[in-house]
Amino acid sequence: MATDAPPPSKEQRQLPSTEEFVEVQESAEFGELRRSYRSFAFPLTIAFVAWYLLYVLLSNYAGDFMGTEVVGNINVALVLGLAQFLTTFLIAWWYARIAAAKFDPKADAIKSKMEGGA
Repeated sequence: MATDAPPPSKEQRQLPSTEEFVEVQESAEFGELRRSYRSFAFPLTIAFVAWYLLYVLLSNYAGDFMGTEVVGNINVALVLGLAQFLTTFLIAWWYARIAAAKFDPKADAIKSKMEGGA
């Protein structure tokens, strides 16, 4: 029979103070997490918005190009429009993989420290 006490319930845990939150926010661990997240998310967001705006601009100002038939009745506009959906799903999938591998372990460590687990 184990003699370990059960983990404290949510009611028993003491919430971190404002000072503790500020301390963690200023820590090197949190700074590294924020840097790694931003170095992934910001460039990818900028690239996707640029790709989307290119599609919109081509649709508005390059009608002849967008109307070029690729195969049968499928034109460049349809291919690029479907590629928008494809890139959205690929980015979401890629982010989920990166977050699970890099961001979540760091965030879990910070959370555990804040909750008094480590």
